[in-house]
Amino acid sequence: MKDNYDLVVIGGGPGGYEAAIRAGQLGMSVACIEKRVYKGEPALGGTCLNVGCIPSKALLDSSHRYEATKHDLAEHGISTGDVAIDIEQMIARKEGIVKQLTGGVAALLKGNGVDWLQGWGTLEDGKGADKKVKFTALADEVETTITAKNVILAAGSVPIDIPVAKLMAIASLTLLAPLTSLLYLTFRRYWCWCHRS
Repeated sequence: MKDNYDLVVIGGGPGGYEAAIRAGQLGMSVACIEKRVYKGEPALGGTCLNVGCIPSKALLDSSHRYEATKHDLAEHGISTGDVAIDIEQMIARKEGIVKQLTGGVAALLKGNGVDWLQGWGTLEDGKGADKKVKFTALADEVETTITAKNVILAAGSVPIDIPVAKLMAIASLTLLAPLTSLLYLTFRRYWCWCHRS
């Protein structure tokens, strides 16, 4: 890690890592700061790659395949025996996809000369020629001040509790993905039953 960069990007989600990679391709010295830890390991990709879009789509793909095998192949003259869902295997496949994609992002950062700083970034002074960013390392919580000509804030978002519209939270987002797939299967089965010709 250097103490001065052309660009510091705070946030390693889809907006942050794309900006960091492009700046690296344009020849800038770049650091991308990301605090996310997923399954005990530092992880790039933000909510989308780790627990949102990509995992949900992976599970939906498995659900579509189950549904098609169970209900849509007979009309093509294809018959199968008993078809069952192995949730543990679905989750393992999803985890493999997440690991492959987040690892790919890390490789792209490295390949484009971007330093991935694992920890927290806070813009302390955004005025003047050199902006000041406080970096706190994940590993040892040591704080360092980094200067940069440019700073991009791509820190993403987190849900907030709205007092007049409280919702019961699910303790872990990993519980949400299998539930989404099962809800999809239930909806699709109902929709197909209602729209039979």
